Amino acid sequence: MIGKLVCSWGFVLLLAQCIIPFHSALVIPIAAANPKVSLAGISLSRVVLDKNNSNRNDDGENSNRNENDDNELSMVDLGAELGNGNGSRTMLVFGTHAGDFNTIEYLQKIMFIRDKLWTHGKIERIVVVINGELRQIKLLADLLDLSPEIELLSDPTGEAGRRFGVDRGFRPDDKSLSPFAKQFATGIGVGPPWMTLPAVLPGYTGNPSGKRDWIEASLLQGQLAGRWPSVLELEEEPATGDKKPIILSNKFNDAPLGLGDWGRRPFELATLRLQSLIGIQIKHWSDLKPVDDRCLTQLGGCTVVESDGTAVYSWVDRGLCDVPDMDELLEAIA
Repeated sequence: MIGKLVCSWGFVLLLAQCIIPFHSALVIPIAAANPKVSLAGISLSRVVLDKNNSNRNDDGENSNRNENDDNELSMVDLGAELGNGNGSRTMLVFGTHAGDFNTIEYLQKIMFIRDKLWTHGKIERIVVVINGELRQIKLLADLLDLSPEIELLSDPTGEAGRRFGVDRGFRPDDKSLSPFAKQFATGIGVGPPWMTLPAVLPGYTGNPSGKRDWIEASLLQGQLAGRWPSVLELEEEPATGDKKPIILSNKFNDAPLGLGDWGRRPFELATLRLQSLIGIQIKHWSDLKPVDDRCLTQLGGCTVVESDGTAVYSWVDRGLCDVPDMDELLEAIA
């Protein structure tokens, strides 16, 4: 009887944790709290996107151009780049590998809120480190229609993230387990890091006070790029130039029992993640998969650094899809 009661309350607490925003304090590694020091001497290749931001051939496949073309191998010293004394803030994001949910959601959120990051957060530079090769990052940038204002750096081995202090995932040093087994364990939430389920399940349960603006913008980008499922009804006339088509309706607006009026409707975020899973991760896995097995399980994080090198915000991911809320980040650094 007591066992059943404990299990029942455990389920209720887990469900509540997944519906109600989780506000426990993050335990930030010392390295993440002092990124200018911990990242000193880390040199990474800058990713230079093609002028048309397209790196696929006419058949839609990844174009394997020589990565040394166009003098792309300019190197960036992360430690030196932080706190250069010019009076501006820098946001530095450590993504996961190029085909991972965390990297994709970081980029989707940043693309949506980048104007606020500049105007409200006084962040003049947004730098994203991705654990992939140049060709992989170029393909991902093309798939997500990334703005050229976002600086991308290539780190195929994931060394910069480890120096920053990111979580390395489930049993990272256990060589008896394959990286895919470790990733599966993290994905179903059976071992540390423990925040995968609380980050994933709200995509299904929704949140009455949540925000859906970045989700709808990302769904629009995915739908225009041909990713499935399509949940938006768009204007019939095609958009011209850089103008985006007008959204006439969203299928989630018609959710029953008043759920369509929620801030974030049930299954809305899960639908966006399904778009990313099918249209990016699965479809382009052979092109985007990590070249270093350690990067399959390694998580990411981010920091905002003042011009003197002082970190005013630091975050380390604690599971799959556990990336920071950008509005809360802006509140923290305001």
